[in-house]
Amino acid sequence: MTHKLLIGAALSVLLTTPSLADSIRIGDLMIHNPVARETAPGAKVGAGYLMIKNVGSQSERLLGGTAGFAGKVEVHTMKMENQVMKMQRLANGLEIPPNTTVKLVPGGNHIMFMRLHEQLKSGDKRKATLNFATAGEVEVTFDVKSIAQTMKLKHSH
Repeated sequence: MTHKLLIGAALSVLLTTPSLADSIRIGDLMIHNPVARETAPGAKVGAGYLMIKNVGSQSERLLGGTAGFAGKVEVHTMKMENQVMKMQRLANGLEIPPNTTVKLVPGGNHIMFMRLHEQLKSGDKRKATLNFATAGEVEVTFDVKSIAQTMKLKHSH
């Protein structure tokens, strides 16, 4: 009986710990804290951010994905070019080297939700499927947050 109580208590702690509850494992990858930015009514694009940790010995690549709320899901980057911030699709996806954590944040690499079918509202949860070159597909639930909350990710993610 004591053994069952200890297991129950341990599971309770694990399932309610935010850092573990917001993590998904697929193969050698750990996906942490998926967040989407709220959008204005009628907006056709939105952005998603997260961290991906590769605990394996082989490189992996995030290729894009699908989402019921968007017509297209791509991986994009932003960079300064001639003092102008430019965004572009990463045609070959985003590399996640072995034993490395890659952060997708505002102003950098991010997931682009294109041809939105509906507004992303702060407080909502939206499911998307991410596609990796080796690990395959994984369903991820993005917490929709305000613009101010997502800007904090750039520094604290």
